[in-house]
Amino acid sequence: MTLNEMNDRIVRYGELIPCKTAFIDAHTPGSDRKENFTIIGGGVSESTDQHVHISIPHGFNIGAAGQPPKCRNSLHSHRTAEVFFVLSGRWRFFWGRYGTAGEVVLEEGDIINIPTGIFRGFENIGTDYGMIMAVLGGDDAGGGVIWAPEVIQDAADHGLVLGANGKLYDIKKGQALPDGITPMPVLTEAELKAYPEPTTGDVVPRHVARYWDMVALGDRKPALVIGEKAMLPDKPGFEVHLVTRGSATADMHKHDIPSVLMPMHGHWTVTWETEGTAHNVVLNPGDTMSVPEGVMHSVLPSMTGEASLFHIVATSDGAGTTWKG
Repeated sequence: MTLNEMNDRIVRYGELIPCKTAFIDAHTPGSDRKENFTIIGGGVSESTDQHVHISIPHGFNIGAAGQPPKCRNSLHSHRTAEVFFVLSGRWRFFWGRYGTAGEVVLEEGDIINIPTGIFRGFENIGTDYGMIMAVLGGDDAGGGVIWAPEVIQDAADHGLVLGANGKLYDIKKGQALPDGITPMPVLTEAELKAYPEPTTGDVVPRHVARYWDMVALGDRKPALVIGEKAMLPDKPGFEVHLVTRGSATADMHKHDIPSVLMPMHGHWTVTWETEGTAHNVVLNPGDTMSVPEGVMHSVLPSMTGEASLFHIVATSDGAGTTWKG
């Protein structure tokens, strides 16, 4: 793996390409200023404008949402796992049929593993532009987003229609549903009753990990944050580890499947070997690197000071916890 080939598998934070028309609420006031990013995999964007940085299958998708203060992501659900960690800003996550069943505020570095089968949304409640990074289960991320009925109606009132094919059509731009394509069906009242209403007390202890708790557990070996025997026990089809300065090692190692490195704090040097020749690159907070399978490599902090990095690797298990109370 040459330096140029490896650079093709690094997405720098400053080079992320946003899509401002990714989802059905792109024109809805309060949600119309958000930016969506698809970093690895096809993601769940409903827009043909969405740029995909790395299309190589990993068994999961990596994306991000960037939002200015008071900007909200509308209520929706997924069929596979949806995990967020806060790269910057202060964020309120809320859930339930009307977003009132429970909520939690996350700070930088905190992580939430949102169960499948419940409506959820989030908003930037900080004072600056904020960014959250997302991991979605599966290569196809479950086939798209399931929207609360009022989100679909609000979107139609502002000129956006979602087709049953999962694609958006902007009436303001003169677009219309193609022949044979009907609007995305709205969930019926009977179907909506199947969506649970867990409280804050139900969700937070089992699905939220605070950054400094992860750092403490990752002081001597990487903290397994999400996985079968993790801080947040689950089998979403991938594992998430937090590596700190204390748990980083210079030992060269490899994986038999691609893995992903996402620095949270500090600068990290990734070293790998190709036919006996060592190469290295430095990753910064917000960067995302896909390490190919079979490549011997090590990851170490480059400078003094706080250093932490999320490591994600696919597993052979399912799509994650479906909320059952």
